[in-house]
Amino acid sequence: MTRTEPLARVIFALLVVACFAAFFVTQRLKHTPTVIQRLELTPRFSPSHRGHIKHEAISFKLASADAVTVLIIDSSGDVVATLVRDHPVARYKQFSLRWNGRRGTAHRYGTLTTPGGRAVLVPVTSGRLAPPGEYHVRVLLREQDRTVNLPRGFTLVGG
Repeated sequence: MTRTEPLARVIFALLVVACFAAFFVTQRLKHTPTVIQRLELTPRFSPSHRGHIKHEAISFKLASADAVTVLIIDSSGDVVATLVRDHPVARYKQFSLRWNGRRGTAHRYGTLTTPGGRAVLVPVTSGRLAPPGEYHVRVLLREQDRTVNLPRGFTLVGG
């Protein structure tokens, strides 16, 4: 028996233990709910007077209640619009809002109700129209001290 055999056995045993540990961690992660769930976005919209869909519809649920700030981000990562700041959102309750395609921070809000009975917050931003392009939603969760860039984006189509 050579001296390398015991070392090889120890390394093999450590690799087996690491594989089992990775398996259990992966299973736990698969069953842990994501922070933001049931994301819904309008794939494309056109805020111009000729556009069929004039507002971007944004909707999601949170796994834990929190105060959210919702930002619209352009393809360069710059903030184009702030739709809400520190708005309370209940756990597992669908939160819906609309963006009118304009730059700036919303200082007024309207509400509407969908045919299905869902309440929708309509922030009013009054800056210039954002240019056509790809945009994303960034959600800041104050209580969790987290920032989440939503994985899917949407397209603002010009006039």
